[in-house]
Amino acid sequence: MKKILFSLLMMPALYSNAQTGSAPTLRSLLLEQLKTTHNKKDWFVPVNTAIEGLTVDQANWTDGKNHSIGMLANHLLFWNAQELAKFKGEKPAAFNGNNDETFAKVDNSSWQTTIKKLDEVLTEIEKIVETTDEAKLKNWYDEIAHIGTHNAYHTGQIIYIRKLQGSWDANKGVK
Repeated sequence: MKKILFSLLMMPALYSNAQTGSAPTLRSLLLEQLKTTHNKKDWFVPVNTAIEGLTVDQANWTDGKNHSIGMLANHLLFWNAQELAKFKGEKPAAFNGNNDETFAKVDNSSWQTTIKKLDEVLTEIEKIVETTDEAKLKNWYDEIAHIGTHNAYHTGQIIYIRKLQGSWDANKGVK
């Protein structure tokens, strides 16, 4: 399973590195995945672009059956912060095992804080991947790959919600 995951991870970086002529490394593969799901537009829209410019009302909008954008952003913040703490050797925030509680609603103050903190946490994860030694990367690569996949999955949901509510600008990437 890890070999399959590693092969899938390599696909975008192989394309990217083919243009520069350099061979991909584990570090470059992981960073590429993290950055393209955070703030670097590539094959798909990153989360920073997906939540950019949203009002708190738009962030809280729901169809009555699914999570709101604010709830999804809080969920991403929670899980990325959990992983960041582990990478730093710190104790992650307390978690009672109920994933539903990670989808917290936002208000005017907390929405801006969520946006800012999500960007900070994702940036810090990238910095750790940039600077950590190879042995740690080899132990962490599947977890880091899942971070990128998880972020991409929920970013897609955010864009879909924005399309439903009419707040998505197709010029930002997804028509």
